Amino acid sequence: MKKILSAFTLLMAGTSLASAEGTLQLYNWGDYTSPELIAKFEAETGIKVTITDYDSNDTALAKVEAGGAGFDLVVPSANYIPIWREKGLIQELDLSKLPNHANIAPEWRDVPWDPERKFSVPWQWGSTGVAVNSTAYSGDINTSSIFLDPPPELVGKVNVSPEMNDVLSLAIMYVGGKPCTEDTEVLKKARDVLVAAKPKWQSMDYGMTEKLAANDVMASVYWNGAIFRARLQNENVKFGYPKEGFVLWMDSVALLSDAQNVEEAYKFMDFIMVPENAAMVSAFARYANGITGSDPFMPADMADAPEIVIPDEFKSAGVFLPTCSPKALEYYTAIWTELQK
Repeated sequence: MKKILSAFTLLMAGTSLASAEGTLQLYNWGDYTSPELIAKFEAETGIKVTITDYDSNDTALAKVEAGGAGFDLVVPSANYIPIWREKGLIQELDLSKLPNHANIAPEWRDVPWDPERKFSVPWQWGSTGVAVNSTAYSGDINTSSIFLDPPPELVGKVNVSPEMNDVLSLAIMYVGGKPCTEDTEVLKKARDVLVAAKPKWQSMDYGMTEKLAANDVMASVYWNGAIFRARLQNENVKFGYPKEGFVLWMDSVALLSDAQNVEEAYKFMDFIMVPENAAMVSAFARYANGITGSDPFMPADMADAPEIVIPDEFKSAGVFLPTCSPKALEYYTAIWTELQK
């Protein structure tokens, strides 16, 4: 999930994107779409793809809900799919137009956020943990204390990605609660820990692949694939799985209810479920995908990458975020607003 807005994106965000035959408007996380994949799709289909970036689930939801954006496909995270459905912003898929739907791996075919996969198809999945530069800190990195109670070596050198649900969920699990809790005592503990920790942070920003690789930041809450890419540039970057609890997520492609280029959208969704093409998605952003048969086409270094293969001792700590209740979101937003001050 994951992501920097370009000047092009900011320009396009203020305009309505026109539809045209043989075109497709994809609204996706920034730095998340393989150029090689798009080139292959365009060459095989003759469909011209325009990609507009967003930096968070909330940004994407607000933009589409406002209307008139002109996008055809969007890529929400698992806990947001039910929200998009309830708001009527995405439509049920005609599976007869998706013959490669059968390639979805069994564990991803019938998921809590999209039973029977009627509204979305897999894009990529991964985890949110902590990255640390081992030249700055050589202690235990499998803990959220890296950002919630930074060791002296990392004070003033920690970044926290400005992704509300991930950050608050990590803090809530750190104090012994469960994501989306409405327990005010637990929420107060999480809030207090975050507020106390913030003065010890360097920043709350995206773009950590480049900054970690360049030693501009020594630690960060971030996504595993992006940290994998940082390590390929700087071997000292390590990814930790907080033992107190860490976030698992899957981003999936959904067809917007007001999509204009519907047939083109179906062709793209079916295209990314071809095993070789799913591997291209993963090879670029370095996250796992949910398509059976893609493994033989994947980069060899992903097979045992520590950012991809969760150690057995930490597997039970991984949690897929549920869709929070309105009350829980109200609490989350209040804490997040205070944290931004």
